[in-house]
Amino acid sequence: MTNEIQEECKMNMEGSVEHMFHSFKTLRTGKVMVSALDGIKIDYYGTPTALDQVGSVIATDANTIVISPWEKPLVADIEAAIAKANIGVNPNSDGEKIILNFPPMTVEQRKETVKKMKGMGEDAKVSVRNDRQKANNDIKKLEKEKEITTDDSKSAQDEVQKITDGFISKIDSTLKEKEAEILKV
Repeated sequence: MTNEIQEECKMNMEGSVEHMFHSFKTLRTGKVMVSALDGIKIDYYGTPTALDQVGSVIATDANTIVISPWEKPLVADIEAAIAKANIGVNPNSDGEKIILNFPPMTVEQRKETVKKMKGMGEDAKVSVRNDRQKANNDIKKLEKEKEITTDDSKSAQDEVQKITDGFISKIDSTLKEKEAEILKV
């Protein structure tokens, strides 16, 4: 019974860490990533559609992304969507493709990105701690209903704490690595 609670807790914590990694993809590091455009949708025949579904999106170098729509009339829609998204760059178009030239990041921008990243890490830690609390409450409920002994409850809660510590440690080490990557010029 407690094993099932611990496994569910572990799965929830893994989900929290995965969400943090997914959130990191929206951050700009020294090299521009096409994932910076993930949140941008255009109106494609009445349906909000991701950019990579209506054309090829390629990072040609560390500061440039080129979007080549499969249909020429979409160029103006894509330009408008990028301008509206306010991602820190103005789209340039030659009528066939859109070029996004991202300026190199300043030290202040890098520090601001690190601040955002640490906020995402804190959100993940809070989520992991909430998962721990839920698991511990489930274990205490089993003890209260006399389905497990006090000793079993204590050892199960200790195991949940070990799982939590492992995930918090993973988040901290990831934040440290990512910070070094962002601040590296």
